[in-house]
Amino acid sequence: MKIFNFAQKQADRKNDYYQSSWKSLLRYGTESLFLCFAINYLFYKNSVAFFFLWPIGLWYIRQRLIQEKKHRRARIWTQFRDALSGLQVSISAGYSIENAITETRKDLEKLYGKKGELTLEFSYMERQLNRGASAEKLLSDLGRHSGIEDIQNFSQILIQSKKMGGNMRTILHECISSIEGQMDVKKEIQTMLASRRLEQKIMSLIPLGIIFYMQISTPDFLSVLYGNLPGICIMTFCLGLYLFAYHWGERLVDIEI
Repeated sequence: MKIFNFAQKQADRKNDYYQSSWKSLLRYGTESLFLCFAINYLFYKNSVAFFFLWPIGLWYIRQRLIQEKKHRRARIWTQFRDALSGLQVSISAGYSIENAITETRKDLEKLYGKKGELTLEFSYMERQLNRGASAEKLLSDLGRHSGIEDIQNFSQILIQSKKMGGNMRTILHECISSIEGQMDVKKEIQTMLASRRLEQKIMSLIPLGIIFYMQISTPDFLSVLYGNLPGICIMTFCLGLYLFAYHWGERLVDIEI
């Protein structure tokens, strides 16, 4: 029976958006290939050197996968904010938490479509509720595998409030209002950080733009750095310094809220 239940859950979640699709991997692989071509053109201009740049391509794919995960979490976090509003309206109207999840799924479907990340999650929870699963356990699972602290906090408050008893409607209303307030503050901080992240990306492109401009405008000026061992060493040092500065800049603006 446990094996059957596990297989059923896997079938229910066959469209698992927490795993990168082969299309994403193919796109990132193609982008990394073009990146290696660009680096080879700017720093080496040597066909042999291109084959030694594969670690940078792998690093780029890894960074893109991490970035995709962060963007996915940001979308789920934004959608959960709307889900909280839907839950609050349904609970205020007298629905149980189980029925509120069904109503919220309908609202999410209207806002983000049937393929929206949280729409798929609430659809999965709705099916599991029909099989006798508890809403607290399902929300707790959502918080755990999404890695979003606000969802985890909401599920924990829901579990504790059911254990302790009391007016569930009042407790959930206060909980949702508190979490929404915290999410508003986080949203404002993210808006302020967005401009800093854009500045960092622009500053990261300037050194490459300068090299490209000099190759186009005054190719003889940089020609001494290509096709000889001292030039290769100098350009390799410059490339390593640039990658270090880029990674350090990414870490400075990557602030977890």
